[in-house]
Amino acid sequence: MRIWRKDTPERLLIERRLHVHWHRIELDKTRCVGCELCSLICPREAITINVPEKESWPEGAGPRKPWIDIDEEKCHFCGICNCICLFGAVKVSKDSEPVIPVMETESFPKLLREIEINTEKCPPGCVECEEACPFDLVKVSVIGPDGRVLSPDEAKAYPRPEELKVEVSVDLDGCSGCRLCELRCPEGAIRVVKVILGRIRINVEKCPEGCHDCVDACPVPGTLYVGPDGKVGINEITCVYCGVCRLVCPVEGALELERTYIRHEPTRSGAWNKALEKLTSPVRLTRELMAKSLTRGRETVEKRLKWMLRPA
Repeated sequence: MRIWRKDTPERLLIERRLHVHWHRIELDKTRCVGCELCSLICPREAITINVPEKESWPEGAGPRKPWIDIDEEKCHFCGICNCICLFGAVKVSKDSEPVIPVMETESFPKLLREIEINTEKCPPGCVECEEACPFDLVKVSVIGPDGRVLSPDEAKAYPRPEELKVEVSVDLDGCSGCRLCELRCPEGAIRVVKVILGRIRINVEKCPEGCHDCVDACPVPGTLYVGPDGKVGINEITCVYCGVCRLVCPVEGALELERTYIRHEPTRSGAWNKALEKLTSPVRLTRELMAKSLTRGRETVEKRLKWMLRPA
């Protein structure tokens, strides 16, 4: 077995070549926000979070954001980090193909990312949703009758807008469900369903004077903000509950974050149950297991009723 590691400011690449297969894990640092999700559930504890010390952070050096590292000796390339990353920053592959082992074996579910777009409501030339996305995931195109892509100014000035076709594409793999595109759309053409639900609370009486570290580190603009009174406020409509704010908060208990629900495809995996307990809480895990049990019971009853009521 041979292991390679290449670490640059933009990317961390780890490869492991066995006799038959070639495994790779790639971290896109330009997408990674330094949240806690992947490190919380890594079964090998191969992912660590590094939070710069507040006291040693140079003044004027920009946001004090956490960053993650991957231990190539511990990593088994299982792909759990790939599954849970809200921002599409981690990719696992096998023999140069995007293969996630834990999903192949159905031991870990895929997160549900849902965005509905009604392009019939989109006025040609409007790019509000594209400009609103902080991760550059939304692309708006206007196609003329001759197949040419028009610029926003050309689309707005086009004399026969009914001849134009608007196309909106979203890179769902990196969409965290912040809903900024939905909120900025003037025509209500976009509907975003959050991936993770939760609660966040700031105990302002515990916040150090003048500290805005959570605001600076938050990857979704406007979710945390400094009010007129100098205190930090919250807009939970756009919060994705990634946990970066909690990591950089210098005072324990000043910021409380709880994840209450994670949207995912159906699974009966014990690995997911363990991960869900770490990401949320034992109470939330119990509720999900009870919901699954009720669903299975209902399905069983429905099957029996169909069998009993079948034509003789």
